[in-house]
Amino acid sequence: MKTRFAPSPTGYLHIGGLRTALYSWLYAKGREGKFVLRIEDTDRERYVEGATDLIYRTLKDTGLTYDEGPDVGGPNGPYIQSQRMDIYKKYADELVKKGKAYYCFCTKERLEQMREKDPTFKYDKHCKRLSAEEIEENLKNGVPYVIRQDMPTEGEISYEDMVFGTVTVPASDLDDNVLIKSDGMPTYNFANVIDDHLMGITHIIRGTEYLSSTPKYNLLYQAFGWDVPSYIHLPPVMKDAHNKLSKRNGDASYEDLLEKGYLKEAIINYIALLGWSPGDNQEIFTLEQLTDAFDVRGINKSPAIFDEAKLRWMNAEYIRAMSKDEFLAACEPYFKQVFGEKEFNRDILCEILQPRLEVLTDISSKISFLVDFGNYDPELFLHKKMKTNFEIAKNSIAYAISGLNNVDWTHDSIYDYLVAIAETIGYKKGQFLYSIRIAITGVAVTPGGAIEAALLLGKEETLRRLNYSLEMLSLRK
Repeated sequence: MKTRFAPSPTGYLHIGGLRTALYSWLYAKGREGKFVLRIEDTDRERYVEGATDLIYRTLKDTGLTYDEGPDVGGPNGPYIQSQRMDIYKKYADELVKKGKAYYCFCTKERLEQMREKDPTFKYDKHCKRLSAEEIEENLKNGVPYVIRQDMPTEGEISYEDMVFGTVTVPASDLDDNVLIKSDGMPTYNFANVIDDHLMGITHIIRGTEYLSSTPKYNLLYQAFGWDVPSYIHLPPVMKDAHNKLSKRNGDASYEDLLEKGYLKEAIINYIALLGWSPGDNQEIFTLEQLTDAFDVRGINKSPAIFDEAKLRWMNAEYIRAMSKDEFLAACEPYFKQVFGEKEFNRDILCEILQPRLEVLTDISSKISFLVDFGNYDPELFLHKKMKTNFEIAKNSIAYAISGLNNVDWTHDSIYDYLVAIAETIGYKKGQFLYSIRIAITGVAVTPGGAIEAALLLGKEETLRRLNYSLEMLSLRK
């Protein structure tokens, strides 16, 4: 068994493409097969410099290592289509000799005129009717040409898809595809068939946009007398009920999700469930577990909607499952953004953040209060549910200042002291601690409460901020 992933180097690897790579990898590895990477770069107009290296990096970063490919070699290379040009011309000429393809010398002007007359234009086989002498004369005179596949015009063509079952297409729907363009470059329709056969691909996994065009490819296999591979067509990944996720429309790519603070393991886990179900309620999978569980029978026929809220939930599960050292390493780049070279208590900060974080990029906003304080809105002290007011806030802060200097700076000591004061002055614990938290952070939402914030800030900074806030409230009229 052998599967392949054959992306075009036209930019970042988008979610739908990565899912295709993942399913192809899982299907092969779960059956002791091989997985091949091939770069299909014949569309030179859309080629993006550096995109090929990005594909290599993404697959290796996600653990989708390939047995054959441009940068790892293999017995069926080259694995970049632009390096295989002589191969395609040879097979196209063979089809012409077999009468399964023909030279087409029609000008762009003639084709455009036909399209203007009929929006559903299909090539009219004009050049198929040229005599052998006319063809020879045109070739001799260097008249530009393409090579077209000769499609049947009557009957139906059927094949079996492992997800959608029997797919039948009327022959009259099929156009005489261009196989070799006038510049000598092969079209996707032709090159992928040649490459899939020569590379021994047994199972082709791709999107449903190819469901109706697959008969064209099967006719090529049959024309050469080759075995037709098995097909697994995947429903699209949608951004909502009406629109597909699209790289061209700027929708999320793998790189985008990393930049948003998602972990690669969570991304792969979530993408696996976009259109596939394991048949039970399990949602968290390692790559090894996915390999064991993946079964084509679990692929849905309906489109899958990309739900970033669900991805955030899953990412949070992965964050909580990280070891202390793993979490600290993941946080370090964000800590550096906030603190620079300033020292801070990493242990306490990680302990507070890890159970409360959904994506890593939230770190900066959650801890910015540690370095950015002052000129906050006093209205923050007013909380309907807590029934706080400025008087309660002032009294809470003043009483807290009076004895905090003599308290051991540990969680339990600070907590016991502040709760005891709240009871003494007759305030509810929530009211009192809320007022203290606002007074030392100046923000409405923080990871953890007043005690955690005080521990992170340290005694000296906590008291400085309490005095600042008390003075600010005292100046209110």
